[in-house]
Amino acid sequence: MAVLTRIDTEAAPFAADPITDAEAGAMFRAALRLFGHWGVTDEQAATLLDVGVRTYRRWKVDEPGRIGRDGKARLSNLMGIHKALRIIFNDAARGYRWIKAPNEAFGGRSALDVMLGGELTDLMRVRRYLDAERGGW
Repeated sequence: MAVLTRIDTEAAPFAADPITDAEAGAMFRAALRLFGHWGVTDEQAATLLDVGVRTYRRWKVDEPGRIGRDGKARLSNLMGIHKALRIIFNDAARGYRWIKAPNEAFGGRSALDVMLGGELTDLMRVRRYLDAERGGW
Protein backbone atom coordinates (compact mmCIF):
# COMPACT_ATOMS: atom_id res chain seq x y z
CA MET A 1 0.00 0.00 0.00
CA ALA A 2 1.32 3.42 -1.01
CA VAL A 3 1.71 6.03 1.67
CA LEU A 4 0.79 9.59 0.76
CA THR A 5 2.95 12.34 2.16
CA ARG A 6 1.60 15.85 2.48
CA ILE A 7 3.61 18.35 0.43
CA ASP A 8 3.64 22.02 1.36
CA THR A 9 2.55 23.87 -1.80
CA GLU A 10 2.41 27.33 -0.28
CA ALA A 11 4.74 29.72 -2.07
CA ALA A 12 7.55 31.26 -0.09
CA PRO A 13 7.15 34.99 0.49
CA PHE A 14 8.83 37.19 -2.09
CA ALA A 15 12.13 38.66 -1.02
CA ALA A 16 13.87 41.13 -3.31
CA ASP A 17 17.45 40.30 -4.16
CA PRO A 18 19.11 43.71 -4.39
CA ILE A 19 21.54 44.51 -7.17
CA THR A 20 25.08 44.39 -5.85
CA ASP A 21 27.64 47.13 -6.47
CA ALA A 22 29.60 44.72 -8.68
CA GLU A 23 26.49 43.99 -10.76
CA ALA A 24 25.76 47.72 -11.02
CA GLY A 25 29.33 48.30 -12.20
CA ALA A 26 28.90 45.67 -14.90
CA MET A 27 25.59 47.21 -15.97
CA PHE A 28 27.25 50.65 -16.08
CA ARG A 29 29.98 49.34 -18.40
CA ALA A 30 27.29 47.77 -20.61
CA ALA A 31 25.33 51.05 -20.55
CA LEU A 32 28.41 52.94 -21.78
CA ARG A 33 28.59 50.66 -24.82
CA LEU A 34 24.83 50.94 -25.31
CA PHE A 35 24.98 54.74 -25.21
CA GLY A 36 27.64 54.58 -27.91
CA HIS A 37 25.38 52.44 -30.12
CA TRP A 38 22.45 54.77 -29.48
CA GLY A 39 24.58 57.82 -30.27
CA VAL A 40 23.65 59.69 -27.10
CA THR A 41 25.70 62.63 -25.86
CA ASP A 42 27.31 62.78 -22.44
CA GLU A 43 24.60 65.24 -21.42
CA GLN A 44 21.87 62.83 -22.49
CA ALA A 45 23.56 59.89 -20.78
CA ALA A 46 23.85 61.90 -17.57
CA THR A 47 20.12 62.64 -17.76
CA LEU A 48 19.29 58.97 -18.31
CA LEU A 49 21.35 58.07 -15.24
CA ASP A 50 20.25 61.12 -13.24
CA VAL A 51 23.77 62.29 -12.47
CA GLY A 52 25.63 65.47 -13.27
CA VAL A 53 27.55 65.62 -16.54
CA ARG A 54 30.85 66.01 -14.68
CA THR A 55 30.04 62.96 -12.55
CA TYR A 56 29.12 60.93 -15.63
CA ARG A 57 32.36 61.90 -17.39
CA ARG A 58 34.37 61.00 -14.28
CA TRP A 59 32.58 57.63 -14.11
CA LYS A 60 33.42 56.96 -17.76
CA VAL A 61 37.12 57.24 -16.92
CA ASP A 62 37.11 55.74 -13.44
CA GLU A 63 34.11 53.50 -12.83
CA PRO A 64 31.59 54.56 -10.21
CA GLY A 65 32.08 53.10 -6.77
CA ARG A 66 28.74 52.74 -5.08
CA ILE A 67 25.67 53.36 -7.21
CA GLY A 68 22.52 54.22 -5.28
CA ARG A 69 19.21 52.40 -5.46
CA ASP A 70 17.75 54.78 -8.06
CA GLY A 71 20.84 54.47 -10.24
CA LYS A 72 20.67 50.69 -10.07
CA ALA A 73 17.00 50.80 -11.05
CA ARG A 74 17.84 53.07 -14.00
CA LEU A 75 20.61 50.74 -15.16
CA SER A 76 18.32 47.74 -14.80
CA ASN A 77 15.65 49.39 -16.93
CA LEU A 78 18.21 50.38 -19.58
CA MET A 79 19.39 46.76 -19.74
CA GLY A 80 15.76 45.61 -20.01
CA ILE A 81 15.18 48.03 -22.89
CA HIS A 82 18.29 46.75 -24.65
CA LYS A 83 17.23 43.13 -24.12
CA ALA A 84 13.75 43.76 -25.49
CA LEU A 85 15.14 45.52 -28.56
CA ARG A 86 17.49 42.60 -29.23
CA ILE A 87 14.53 40.21 -29.02
CA ILE A 88 12.27 42.34 -31.25
CA PHE A 89 14.88 43.15 -33.92
CA ASN A 90 17.01 40.41 -35.49
CA ASP A 91 19.37 43.11 -36.71
CA ALA A 92 20.90 44.90 -33.70
CA ALA A 93 21.47 48.08 -35.73
CA ARG A 94 17.72 48.40 -36.33
CA GLY A 95 17.13 48.28 -32.59
CA TYR A 96 19.78 50.92 -32.01
CA ARG A 97 18.14 53.18 -34.62
CA TRP A 98 14.64 52.54 -33.23
CA ILE A 99 15.51 54.34 -30.01
CA LYS A 100 15.64 57.70 -31.87
CA ALA A 101 12.82 57.08 -34.35
CA PRO A 102 9.45 58.82 -33.93
CA ASN A 103 6.86 56.47 -32.48
CA GLU A 104 3.07 56.80 -32.44
CA ALA A 105 2.96 55.03 -29.07
CA PHE A 106 4.83 58.01 -27.60
CA GLY A 107 2.80 60.70 -29.35
CA GLY A 108 5.26 60.95 -32.25
CA ARG A 109 8.25 61.32 -29.95
CA SER A 110 11.09 58.84 -29.91
CA ALA A 111 11.77 56.46 -27.05
CA LEU A 112 14.92 58.46 -26.31
CA ASP A 113 12.88 61.67 -26.10
CA VAL A 114 10.58 59.98 -23.57
CA MET A 115 13.50 58.68 -21.51
CA LEU A 116 15.14 62.11 -21.52
CA GLY A 117 12.24 63.33 -19.40
CA GLY A 118 14.70 62.39 -16.69
CA GLU A 119 12.42 60.44 -14.37
CA LEU A 120 12.86 56.77 -13.57
CA THR A 121 9.25 56.30 -14.65
CA ASP A 122 10.18 57.57 -18.14
CA LEU A 123 12.63 54.68 -18.51
CA MET A 124 10.05 52.30 -17.10
CA ARG A 125 7.45 53.52 -19.60
CA VAL A 126 9.69 52.64 -22.55
CA ARG A 127 10.62 49.30 -21.02
CA ARG A 128 6.98 48.36 -20.36
CA TYR A 129 6.06 49.30 -23.93
CA LEU A 130 8.83 47.13 -25.37
CA ASP A 131 8.07 44.23 -23.03
CA ALA A 132 4.43 44.35 -24.16
CA GLU A 133 5.46 44.51 -27.83
CA ARG A 134 7.69 41.45 -27.50
CA GLY A 135 5.01 39.58 -25.58
CA GLY A 136 6.94 39.46 -22.34
CA TRP A 137 4.43 41.28 -20.17
